[in-house]
Amino acid sequence: MEKELIINSTSSEVAIALLEDGKLVELHNQLNDSQFAVGDIFLGQVKRLMPALNACFIEIGHSKDAFLHYTDLSPKLQSVAKFTRDAISEKLKTHRLDHFEIEPEIIKTGRIDQVLGKKQPILVQILKEPIGTKGPRLTCEITIPGRFLVLSPFTDVVAVSKKIANAEERKRLKKVIESIKPRNFGVIVRTAAEGKNSAELHEELSRIMDKWEKMYNQLCKSKPPTKLLSELDKTTSLLRDLVTDSFNRIVVNDKDVYHKIKDYLEANVPGQANIVQLYRSNKPIFDANGVTRQIKSAFDRTPTMSSGAYIVIEATEAMHVIDVNSGHKMSNKNQEDAVLAVNLEAAEEIARQLRLRDIGGIIIIDFIDMRNPENRKVLQREMKNYMRNDRAQHTILPLSKFGLMQITRQRVRPEVKISTAEVCPSCNGSGKISASILLVDIIERDLNFIIQSRLSSKVSLHVHPYVEAFLKKGFINKAIRWYFEYQKWIRIRANSNYQLMEYRFFDENEDEIRINVEEEIDVEPLEIL
Repeated sequence: MEKELIINSTSSEVAIALLEDGKLVELHNQLNDSQFAVGDIFLGQVKRLMPALNACFIEIGHSKDAFLHYTDLSPKLQSVAKFTRDAISEKLKTHRLDHFEIEPEIIKTGRIDQVLGKKQPILVQILKEPIGTKGPRLTCEITIPGRFLVLSPFTDVVAVSKKIANAEERKRLKKVIESIKPRNFGVIVRTAAEGKNSAELHEELSRIMDKWEKMYNQLCKSKPPTKLLSELDKTTSLLRDLVTDSFNRIVVNDKDVYHKIKDYLEANVPGQANIVQLYRSNKPIFDANGVTRQIKSAFDRTPTMSSGAYIVIEATEAMHVIDVNSGHKMSNKNQEDAVLAVNLEAAEEIARQLRLRDIGGIIIIDFIDMRNPENRKVLQREMKNYMRNDRAQHTILPLSKFGLMQITRQRVRPEVKISTAEVCPSCNGSGKISASILLVDIIERDLNFIIQSRLSSKVSLHVHPYVEAFLKKGFINKAIRWYFEYQKWIRIRANSNYQLMEYRFFDENEDEIRINVEEEIDVEPLEIL
């Protein structure tokens, strides 16, 4: 399977598309000013205890107080609270836990007001990002992930990923980790650690311990709310979790992000550093790699498959409901086989849609009814197979007697929602349009104003591809005419995301030149006599 990452970096956000065999399967967006991400560790303060919910609200600096339920406290809560208290008061002189006395575990059936007090400072980690009107959800079970290992303080347990099937390899990894891990630190061995030698694992563990030390140094003398340790940005965390020897290409359009990725891969996955490419073309990177087209087709309410069958995705407050429809192309020769084929095709598309939209919670799928019990088993088996690459935890139940499949999928971030509906390119939603024959005249009027007010700057014009073709038509096209008129080359570039009548001007730094109408047209006020 060919895997590619296409990274579109702008001044406001970074958009990351994961393609498998050329098909878009994941889309991630990260705003550059994002302050709350899954995995971030904070020093919070208990704001309100809610005994009726067996939970509390923690102040961590978000506009909405974060939610912490008793079940997310961690059995080692007393040790976490003691570490927090002693570090703030500087009674604890080191980040290591060799001589730290681990406190007894809290009981699973306890009450929140028995273990936490109002205004108590506590070490917390974001479990779910803010979603809708809800604030972040927290946990006190602190973990610090790396590429091969996950560090879990206040415990001595060593666990190995179940995805490592070889029993001998599991024993070897467990033995290596037990020999190198610090006292009172647990370690989870990730799937990517399979085949790694003790030196590589020791180096990884040292890097994670450095993060723990950095967090401890931040904690000393801190006052809540304070961010102590940030999870890696979305780009780097995806590289950490996704990039393996099976990756084929990483394409990025920003030089700084390119060097950052290159440095990260050279330090962590040396054999893969050469797969990073810097995209230099003027055409948008998502357009050039077919991502934009796939986004437009995949985020529709009714994604259609190659056979003509389609699915309908509806979101409610409690769950997502997906309906499978055969369309008009289903064969009538053997109806049961035809229905199975449509259901299998739909199952593959649904598995892709769940990853792509990051749909979480309860999902109910209404497949086309099948009478053969064996076909029902085939459908469930293949659904599990299609979702094996999904990194979110999920559970798939067999088809009910009504032909419904129930899936639960972990939700840690807001669902990705992209509107694929476009405003009418002719009327811009108003029902009326300006005379299209005047479009070139309007562009030239604005261009003339820009040239006069920005004598030294370079100017480029971005328009719809149809308009670009019209402006460049003929041997003496508009670009050449403008060059002779202004003694300056005006680049004309096509952007397929633009509406037909839309156009924009940009300077040499690719910053948009906005025209102030009041400056452009100097209207003298009428004097009232």
